[in-house]
Amino acid sequence: MTRNVSRRQAMMGVVTAAGWAICGSGQRANAAELTAVVHETKPISQDSQHYHGWPTLVRRSNGELILLYSGGREDHVCPFGRLELMRSSDDGKNWSPPTVVFETKIDDRESGLMETARGTLIANTFTSVDFLGLLAEAEQIAPGTPAAWAPERLRRWQAARDQLTEDQQQADPGMWMIRSTDGGQTWSKPYKSPVSSPHGPIQLADGRLLHAGKEVVGTGRTGVCESTDDGQTWQWLAEIPQRPGDNSQIEYHELHVVEAVEGRLVSHIRNHNANNFYETLQTESSDGGKSWTLPHTIGVWGLPSHLLRLRDGRLLMSYGYRRTPFGNQARVSNDQGLTWSKALTISDDGVGGDLGYPSTVQLADDSLLSVWYEGGSYQGLIAGPHAVLRQSHWILIDK
Repeated sequence: MTRNVSRRQAMMGVVTAAGWAICGSGQRANAAELTAVVHETKPISQDSQHYHGWPTLVRRSNGELILLYSGGREDHVCPFGRLELMRSSDDGKNWSPPTVVFETKIDDRESGLMETARGTLIANTFTSVDFLGLLAEAEQIAPGTPAAWAPERLRRWQAARDQLTEDQQQADPGMWMIRSTDGGQTWSKPYKSPVSSPHGPIQLADGRLLHAGKEVVGTGRTGVCESTDDGQTWQWLAEIPQRPGDNSQIEYHELHVVEAVEGRLVSHIRNHNANNFYETLQTESSDGGKSWTLPHTIGVWGLPSHLLRLRDGRLLMSYGYRRTPFGNQARVSNDQGLTWSKALTISDDGVGGDLGYPSTVQLADDSLLSVWYEGGSYQGLIAGPHAVLRQSHWILIDK
């Protein structure tokens, strides 16, 4: 059962019946003494026949939760991905049936989401034809052999490919955004985005929207773009420098950024370079995103990172942990990202490495809700069984 903590209790740092002090809005705990207490973990997918991936959770200004993810899928890479949205009006206890908000003829993958100060919802994704290579390989496998695809699956993928013209295969892959000014009931036509990222843009204290990400179609550069018109148009702002010895165009991925209390910007990068392989790298900006420090290690194995500023000013990073024990972890910074706490466990019962991309929000009672996707173990890019969405309701405590 979830233990509700009033905002007044949290601000006072009262001691609960279990003997723990809640780290709420008025108290800063020593990061080294923090721990996470998980009240409940449960699956929330309502479609057991498909693969769900890469969710982003947003708590709107009116308290409603909106979850965006890539659904309708058959696998980690496939032709059928689309953006689906679910809602909760009771802090994740119940979720609405999913609705489709974006669907193309190819694979719609990332599902970043934010709400602006005006109440506008902005979603981002990128579309891909990577499934064509997997299909071409499958067509070379002799029918009836152990590696052969089921005939029905092969026909579905071939039908998806055959509906695409050569021009569409060249033009449709890209980085896209859609906007909603009515709470997600209706959405704009898709428009181009300079970068893409799993968890989307943020809004800065000066009103600008900032999107840290990567050109997944094009040069592969990594950096930030900004919008001064509530996300209707975006301009390239700055490229993030490349650490000596790295190949940023190929091995930097999946950024997210947060603004600390004094305006310091902190961005995390999924790193695939040999140096600090599969660790989270960090870069900072002190001039509103116009320039960035060289990426550096923070000693965190795991990726990609979702960043959140808590009400008391601390920063929270949550990320997937793709080795034993498979699951999701979080860390807290009391000093605007200069240092991070020990790892806090959100989940550790995964059956393989195809999981993660947790996205976390702080609820009205200062407890936390994290949502991620989770499948079985996989070889290469082919995952199984179908991946589900799971959530954990948890609190930070000063033990």
